[in-house]
Amino acid sequence: MRQNAADILCIGAQRAMTSWLHRVLTAHPDVSAFPDFGPVTSSDKEAHYWDWNHHRGPDWYRVLMRPLRDGAKTLDFTPEYAFLDEAQIADCKALNPTAKVIYLLRDPLARSVSAVRMRTVWASNNAPADQVSLVMGDDFLRRCRNARLIEHAAYAANIARWRVAYPDLLVMTTETLIEDPAAAVGRILDHVGLPPGGDALHARLGEKIWATPRYALSPECLAFLHGLTWPEREALAATEGITFTEGAALLEALA
Repeated sequence: MRQNAADILCIGAQRAMTSWLHRVLTAHPDVSAFPDFGPVTSSDKEAHYWDWNHHRGPDWYRVLMRPLRDGAKTLDFTPEYAFLDEAQIADCKALNPTAKVIYLLRDPLARSVSAVRMRTVWASNNAPADQVSLVMGDDFLRRCRNARLIEHAAYAANIARWRVAYPDLLVMTTETLIEDPAAAVGRILDHVGLPPGGDALHARLGEKIWATPRYALSPECLAFLHGLTWPEREALAATEGITFTEGAALLEALA
């Protein structure tokens, strides 16, 4: 029996280039993605075992994650895993005792803006950016609640819980990925125990995945998201020494 159900776990954050990283890693010859069983899974990327599918049992998860090629490492990139509780993480550790865990972080303000825009894509049937704008009101606040902005942005608390089970948790920012994709992916490959990727992997480094329309936000909406995410930015800077720059450009609109 394989030691792990999933060899590589990416626990988020949502809207933080997890789809891009999955796309890159699946080009590696020693990596295998599970088959898409939507809507039970979310494409071949997110198994959602600990939130949607836990009732199916560990044998279901092992069979789903079993690689199609002997010796290949398997992936489960489900951002909702970031806010699993201690018991659920212990359950994950039992199924994946030597798995390598990656946590991609994006500026909490920019990530929240992107998440609300994604919800707006769904609500507007993918309307063009110049046809929709976001203003403070019930629709905007409902999308914020449905996007679970606070849970997804609770980086410091999420890291602390996951490090209990996986002390070597790799934390990287999207700004690092964007600045030097090849170097960042090289660091990830080293962390998960894979040799350098070939031409197919490197050809995907410049791809962009899931770009959402840049719907305009009113100053009130942006100020609300700024206040909502500010404590998390401060907590991450204090506990991990990680700061971001992406949200600064958005905040210039409030000046």
